[in-house]
Amino acid sequence: MKTLIITGAGRGIGAATARLCAAHGFAVAVNYHRNAEAADAVVSAIRAAGGIAEAICADISDEAGVLHLFAETARLLPWPLVGLVNNAGILETQMRLADMDAGRLERIFRANVIGQFLCAREAVKRMSTSSGGSGGAIVNVSSLAAKTGAPNEYLDYAASKAALDALTTGLSKEVAAEGIRVNSVRPAFIYTDIHADGGEPGRVDRIKDSIPMARGGQPEEVAEAILWLLSDKASYATGTFIDLAGGK
Repeated sequence: MKTLIITGAGRGIGAATARLCAAHGFAVAVNYHRNAEAADAVVSAIRAAGGIAEAICADISDEAGVLHLFAETARLLPWPLVGLVNNAGILETQMRLADMDAGRLERIFRANVIGQFLCAREAVKRMSTSSGGSGGAIVNVSSLAAKTGAPNEYLDYAASKAALDALTTGLSKEVAAEGIRVNSVRPAFIYTDIHADGGEPGRVDRIKDSIPMARGGQPEEVAEAILWLLSDKASYATGTFIDLAGGK
């Protein structure tokens, strides 16, 4: 048995990834921050299908929360840690930069950048062959917004995802010789609750006609790419980005 940590796994892409990875033999730490009911539902579904999972409450935007997440994972799922999916992230109401205050920017970057750096740090400490680990894989869930900039809507979110892309590129080279692969998926226009957080729950339907495939994506489609990057089938892939945006 091998252990996998997925941050923000109570809903959307994280939940779909947790269910899929558990079905493929991972023991999954289902991290959540506030919605215990949603995380428990994911765990219950995994267990009902014969898998192993534990829900772990931790705020990854806080260093103490990250340390708690990894400690609880080791306690509840005592198998080697071989994977981290840096999926947790937030966005706030659609807004132009001229109207953003420092508090908003701090919240976005703590949740979308600092937390991911800290989680990657802790995963590397445990998985690196130079530290006695058996190697593993990190998959960062970025966004197509890192490339487009998301003007007039989520410029701060886009910038945070661009930072995550830099983490993917740099860390992949830093730990390549230590048995750790670091890759990223860049989804966009996926049917998840995050659009409601931005104030427009129907955003995907509004813009789907501008997408070459003329539809939004499903969390399960992103999960399949994440699973591949975690698996031995992607054994020669590191520093790689998979765009999942219907051809945009």
